[in-house]
Amino acid sequence: MSDLNSRLTRLLPAWQWLRKYDQAKFKSDLLSALIVIAMLVPQGMAYAMLAGLPPIMGLYASILPMIIYAMIGGSPTLSIGPVAIISMMTFATLNPLFEVGSPVYIQAACLLAVMVGIISLLLGIFRFGFLIQLISHPVIQSFIIASALLIALGQFKFLVDIPLKANNIPEFLLSFWQYIGYSNIQTFIFGMFALLFLIYLPKVLNSNAIKSRIGSTAFISKALPLVLVVASIAAVYFLNLQEIGIKTVGEIPSGFPPLSMPYWNMDLVITLLPGAAMIAMISFVESLSIAQATALQQRSHLNSNQELVALGLANLSAGLSSAFPVTGSLSRTVVNADSGAKTPLAGVFSSLLIVVVSLYFTGFFRDLPLVILAATIIVSIWKLVDFKPFIETWRYSKADGIAMWITFFGVICIDISTGLIIGIVSTFMLLLWRISRPHIAVIGLVEGTQHFRNVQRRQVLTSSKVLSMRIDENLTFLNANTLKGFLINAVSQHRDLEHVVINCSSISAIDLSALEMLEDVNAEFKKINIKLHFSEIKGPVMDKLQHSKLLKHLSGQIYLSHFQAMQELSPEVFLNS
Repeated sequence: MSDLNSRLTRLLPAWQWLRKYDQAKFKSDLLSALIVIAMLVPQGMAYAMLAGLPPIMGLYASILPMIIYAMIGGSPTLSIGPVAIISMMTFATLNPLFEVGSPVYIQAACLLAVMVGIISLLLGIFRFGFLIQLISHPVIQSFIIASALLIALGQFKFLVDIPLKANNIPEFLLSFWQYIGYSNIQTFIFGMFALLFLIYLPKVLNSNAIKSRIGSTAFISKALPLVLVVASIAAVYFLNLQEIGIKTVGEIPSGFPPLSMPYWNMDLVITLLPGAAMIAMISFVESLSIAQATALQQRSHLNSNQELVALGLANLSAGLSSAFPVTGSLSRTVVNADSGAKTPLAGVFSSLLIVVVSLYFTGFFRDLPLVILAATIIVSIWKLVDFKPFIETWRYSKADGIAMWITFFGVICIDISTGLIIGIVSTFMLLLWRISRPHIAVIGLVEGTQHFRNVQRRQVLTSSKVLSMRIDENLTFLNANTLKGFLINAVSQHRDLEHVVINCSSISAIDLSALEMLEDVNAEFKKINIKLHFSEIKGPVMDKLQHSKLLKHLSGQIYLSHFQAMQELSPEVFLNS
């Protein structure tokens, strides 16, 4: 029976918590779902609009994907659904190909979700979860900041009611200059009021004066977007704000999301494949990062491959239910965790509530102003626009700082997909550059110990006839010539040199190019009567050396410890130290 339980838990993580589900967890999950739904309804509609899709698709994207993830995923609090960055990437992928909002555009968005799901699913099945490590955190952080900036600028067109383009900053500035004279001042005032409402009212509610009178205001603060939605709908309905140019969502179809395979052909699939791959990658990175952020608090176990499978099936279900690509939402996940969600069933409850909204309340949102949805997006996404990480990263590592700035300018000056690719490529180029320039230190003995340290950092004992050095990097074709050049220069500066000892304690791997380089160095040292020695070689490296010609022709010896080598090669200096 235990074997059956372990198999079910591995294939269906929900089995673990479903067996222990009780009334207390039900109450906590239901309360959390009610709180999350207050954010999810306006956010879902807003992010669908951001993707260039009808607002109802934002609700569709919040139904099946959350249910699927609850059964397959490992995080008890991760909220799957539409998010700003993935919506923006969806728009960036489809906008050059089709007219925004057209039937073929909508079908392509659904197909994109299916493709993202298939890619994620295959990566999870074949255990490629380690690919998350190929993208550095500074690049992801820079990408999110730059994308958030573009998303916020992209919503500005709804604040002034002009057709601004925001694929990149130059395009935005050019379109702004062309159309600013046609802006709607009434819409702008309405939008600014909404922004001030969402920015400053939470600060008022969280003040000590208010809390002392009415107690906790956490739920009210989180529900403010929904309050704004209801109030703006009432204002449009009773004050006839459409007559002064306030544009609304319009008719929204009601009912269950239609289940169907989106139209596709091979040419369209090939066209969408690069965008789908980028979305799948970012979706996975963002989702897993968010899940890991709450995993420690929830004591939950996360498997990257299992998360890929869950995310893949969630996106597949999104595409088959007339929705667009989804991933984990940071804001909703944090709210979900803070409001006391105990199991993934909280997400299922949220989905069921969305079903109720899509069946019976879509008509209510007909008079919802587009500028209100834009204000909701701007306020939620602007929190991510923070330039402190750029300064902090630059202080810590110039290479990572350069990668961040390259990614940032690539995103805001070209587009988000190209910018991310440029950022990833720059990361690998900088990594290769760092590997090609390994840290090589001439070392000496710290008196009274058996430890060797860099002669430029410590007062140490050295010998004129022994060059003692340490390489702090694996030896590959990338740095073989650098090491050879260092050895030649170092030997040329020591006329009385008889021995060269390379401390290999920091070398975990060596390739054929590096081996051949060491063979050449050994042969050249023989000609000038200098012996080459090695110390503290690790097992995997020793295995490689034993299958090479180097050990057969080595002029020197291999020592177990560097201290032993120095005592034997220069006893007059190191024997009594």
